[in-house]
Amino acid sequence: MDAPPNNAVTGQRRLFLGSFITLIAAGVGFAVRSGILDDWGREFGFTQTELGAITGSGLWGFGLAIVFFSSLADRVGYGPLMVVAFVLHAISAVLTLGAGFVFAHFGKEPTYWLLYLSMMMFALANGTCEAVINPLTATLYPKAKTHYLNILHAGWPAGLIVGGVLSYFMAEQGERVVVRWQTQWLIFLVPVVCYGWLMFGQKFPVSEAKAAGVPFGTMLREFGQPLLLGLLVLHALVGYVELGTDSWIANLMTNIASMRGILVLVYTSSIMFVLRFCAGPIVHKISPLGLLFSCATLAMIGLFWLGNSTAGVAVFLAATIYGVGKTFFWPTMLGVVSERFPKGGALTLGAIGAAGVFSGGLLGTQGIGYIQDYYAARQLSQEAAPLYQTYAAAGLKSFLFFPQTTGLDGAKVGRIMAKAEADLTEEEKPVRTAVIYGGRMSLKWTGLVPLTMAVGYLLLILYFRAVGGYKQVHLEGALRSEVRISPPTSDL
Repeated sequence: MDAPPNNAVTGQRRLFLGSFITLIAAGVGFAVRSGILDDWGREFGFTQTELGAITGSGLWGFGLAIVFFSSLADRVGYGPLMVVAFVLHAISAVLTLGAGFVFAHFGKEPTYWLLYLSMMMFALANGTCEAVINPLTATLYPKAKTHYLNILHAGWPAGLIVGGVLSYFMAEQGERVVVRWQTQWLIFLVPVVCYGWLMFGQKFPVSEAKAAGVPFGTMLREFGQPLLLGLLVLHALVGYVELGTDSWIANLMTNIASMRGILVLVYTSSIMFVLRFCAGPIVHKISPLGLLFSCATLAMIGLFWLGNSTAGVAVFLAATIYGVGKTFFWPTMLGVVSERFPKGGALTLGAIGAAGVFSGGLLGTQGIGYIQDYYAARQLSQEAAPLYQTYAAAGLKSFLFFPQTTGLDGAKVGRIMAKAEADLTEEEKPVRTAVIYGGRMSLKWTGLVPLTMAVGYLLLILYFRAVGGYKQVHLEGALRSEVRISPPTSDL
């Protein structure tokens, strides 16, 4: 086969790098948002359940965009969708900046809905990117999909690292606030501008399914296969664990371990960033499903341990295990779906991503917030009922079919949690204890989710062993000359 022209290889790398940077933008915004949840709680008086709902809108909107735009990607093309993502990112930034003004003039409730909407716009932008970059990468590198999807998704922890480190240094220096949360939030626009510069005006390839002439109806019929439905359920659990926990981890570890919790997010993200470049050799040795089973087991151990850790070495070791465990979930699941269901094209990849973010946004973030509120309220009401009445937020909150609860007021509790333990009054100590207890219980309950995942992956391993082993499915005619793909000389 003749080598492709240099400009084709350059365009391939440029598209892949632009795709990589879209995830950096998403990760930076996610990390900064995680770091400023306490600011929002103190400034606007939100409960943990309310903060969880705001954070959740920054995820379930992601799933909405993936579902909608994945169905259009093969017909409209990738380029126009990236323009849509760029515009949505800009709208999100503008809306978020208005929160302080709205709170000053209209109060808490309108501020809540403004932030809810702005985070949803951010999620819609990220979901639009995701609807493009996963099938685009699978098209650019059809013979090493899992490997390059893992490299692509190293952009996510790279963004978490950048956003987390900047949030740490900008948010606090001793007792002095260095940079207000509004400015921190705008950091994510830097990689947004970068991906726009890299991708706008480029010639995008058609997807593997479209190049093979697979009709849209055939793509839809893929969803009738039990294996794909099972993978959708498992990826919903992935979203609960990875996105739900990471949305809260900075807040949780700040409260539980009396440390700057954003550093835990940065540390676990650093592990993800390094290891995702190593997925190819690992998959060749133990198969994608074996890798996923191992990760689920480690994530379960790490979460249970984090829920029992207080500080120092225990937190470091537990975070290490959790960080390794969550590393390969998302991109490897995308790789499995792409390898086993290539006829589904962007549609099946979009559906698997949507299952994860819908679950993370509608169940993970809100569920973890609810668990914190439920157990903190129960602890304080049992230990010091008059204090509970003093610190309780207004109104009952619920989650799914679980009992209603009245969480603790974020503004009142935030002032207590910001104090050194030695400076607490006798009245404040039970409140702090209740908050810590709620945080610990949320991590322990979340640990049951990867346990369920491990069972599911084990069943899939046994299934494929019974039918002759896990194998990648190829489409004939998927690679047309006009696509001009070739393995690059370097990853980026």
